[in-house]
Amino acid sequence: MSEEKKYCTDSGIEIKRVYLTPNSSPAGEGQRAEGEAGVFPFLRGIQKDMYRGKLWTMRQYAGFSTAEESNKRYKYLLANGTTGLSVAFDLPTQIGYDSDHALAEGEVGKSGVAIDSLRDMEILFDGIKLEDITTSMTINSTASILLAMYITLAKKQGADIKKISGTIQNDLLKEYAARGTYIYPPKASMRIITDIFEYCEKEVPKWNTISVSGYHIREAGSTAVQELAFTLANGKAYLKAALERKLDINVFAKRISFFFNAHNNLFEEVAKFRAARRMWAKITKELGATDERAMMLRFHTQTGGSTLTAQQPMNNIVRVTVQALSAVLGGTQSLHTNGYD
Repeated sequence: MSEEKKYCTDSGIEIKRVYLTPNSSPAGEGQRAEGEAGVFPFLRGIQKDMYRGKLWTMRQYAGFSTAEESNKRYKYLLANGTTGLSVAFDLPTQIGYDSDHALAEGEVGKSGVAIDSLRDMEILFDGIKLEDITTSMTINSTASILLAMYITLAKKQGADIKKISGTIQNDLLKEYAARGTYIYPPKASMRIITDIFEYCEKEVPKWNTISVSGYHIREAGSTAVQELAFTLANGKAYLKAALERKLDINVFAKRISFFFNAHNNLFEEVAKFRAARRMWAKITKELGATDERAMMLRFHTQTGGSTLTAQQPMNNIVRVTVQALSAVLGGTQSLHTNGYD
């Protein structure tokens, strides 16, 4: 029988793997297991040893102007410690317009990078091997098109597409609720989303096919409670849509991830992240999941853009620090901290 790994402080003082008492849960001893990380319903995290085993991914959101300029930024980030890429697309790309379309005037490259063709995608990732990184793409209505370009580029690089990994946001219900970059009606949008679920399950099994997003709901003015309520309700709708397509919840639910906001109330945010994992585990179980990995809520966190100010921007450093701390103490798998200015 292998000896359990020992954990020590920098001073060499041995500490327990986890400090847990019968009073850790309001329900007392009978609910003690709920306090364990890596154990259903994953209240304290999805991995048994959490960040001692695997640190959160440092995934700075970036993309602006042309594909050439964004490529320079990605190479800079990767050279300076970023461990995953996160692509911001401009509004014309997000709603399906080429850069030379009359309705795109004034918006090209403004809120993200402009991608009109496979050639733009090749330039965006020039010198970056897609098989060696994970890429998150904030794209919804045109997610299937951008994912197709990414897969095509991976093939051109000689990658095994069954090994490439990343995430597309692909969350159209949130667009209707909070953000507005929808193209198709809700029913048609759900059909496209579940088509992507089905395709990736067969062809790109490591790809996260949806990032159910509370971030934008919070930025649009919701409370922390409302952010969680709307986001989990949307997630449940996607589960049911996939089940109606006869997809296996123990397969597709493993590829669902979440995207949350982190604001200034440290304890409220930590509690929100813990509650989200607990609730999602029970939602998936009630809908038929039997594989614990299909019940795990994995999520990316971005600090709260709406909490920052243009005046006295140095104060934003403190705000972002507190928000990032809440994400880490809440057990995030991936983190993006906003720029102070």
